[in-house]
Amino acid sequence: GIGTVPVGRVETGILKSGMVVTFAPKGVSAECKSVEMHHEAVDEATPGNNVGFNIKGLSVADIKRGFVAGDSKNDPPADTETFEAHVIVMNHPGEIKAGYAPVVDCHTAHIACKFTELLTKADRRSGKKTEDNPKFLKSGDAGIVLFT
Repeated sequence: GIGTVPVGRVETGILKSGMVVTFAPKGVSAECKSVEMHHEAVDEATPGNNVGFNIKGLSVADIKRGFVAGDSKNDPPADTETFEAHVIVMNHPGEIKAGYAPVVDCHTAHIACKFTELLTKADRRSGKKTEDNPKFLKSGDAGIVLFT
């Protein structure tokens, strides 16, 4: 492609040429000129597709690795102060309590996040809730955690 070509995976929704996409967390927008998969132009990309897409009006300096692109007309991506995540503790010495702040890797993002509140503890196989507001999680435990 020509111009600025962000590359990534479609997680939800569809990406079509002609759409105006907004990049979070910066909030900059640009028109998607074309969508490519494996160096071949396609009409649209659906969830699971790894794509490159040509955008007009933004330079490479305006967007960074880890940014999220979304449809600016239909629920554009926005930054958030907190989020809930389903966490499985794989191999960790001791107990994890509220206030623990590990570096979290999610897709291409790599950032410190704080376990603000342990909301539930669950059976990691079935996902069934076993406890509300647990005091800690340890190796082998799963649960829903509020991150900041």
